Amino acid sequence: MKFQSDIDIDFADRQQILAVIQHRVATNRNHAAHNTGVYVTDIPVDPATGRASLDYETAEQRGYIKLDFLNVSVYNEVGTESRLLELMQREPPWHRLLEKSFCEQLIHIGNHHDSIVRLPEPIDDIVKLAMFLAMIRPGKRELLGRTWHDVGKTIWDRPSEGYYFKKAHAISYAHLVAVHMNLLDSRSAD
Repeated sequence: MKFQSDIDIDFADRQQILAVIQHRVATNRNHAAHNTGVYVTDIPVDPATGRASLDYETAEQRGYIKLDFLNVSVYNEVGTESRLLELMQREPPWHRLLEKSFCEQLIHIGNHHDSIVRLPEPIDDIVKLAMFLAMIRPGKRELLGRTWHDVGKTIWDRPSEGYYFKKAHAISYAHLVAVHMNLLDSRSAD
């Protein structure tokens, strides 16, 4: 059995880690540089570009593991690890998801306020927030407007077409959104 991976690692500034680790930039299907993907193990290299000579799908089929190092600007706003832990442990102000101006500032939510207010039930926990983040992707949009119980039946199934979130990604992003909610809420309280 081959190991297939989709490993995303968030950084406030990905350049800081790239400056200190040996890596090769991944190549996308069009043989251009991948936006976020790198290999930290040996992989065949295109001598003209210095990037991986295999596109990331071929590389994965051959057993190479790509890491996606993502810039997440919210971490710059958080500041310290202790502040991050404090924001993670605090219950988010779920009711503020009904405020358009609040939603527009949120990472991964942005302009989806209209979808939130049309939900038949509120988003009031991490799992529901994760399901919402998955529903606003093209592969799962048909679930918008259904109850959480109905959404939960198929939200994590792979769709026949369209981009979608796997459960692990959606849960991770939901936690990041919750941190951002708490950060914005604490700013407005000051």
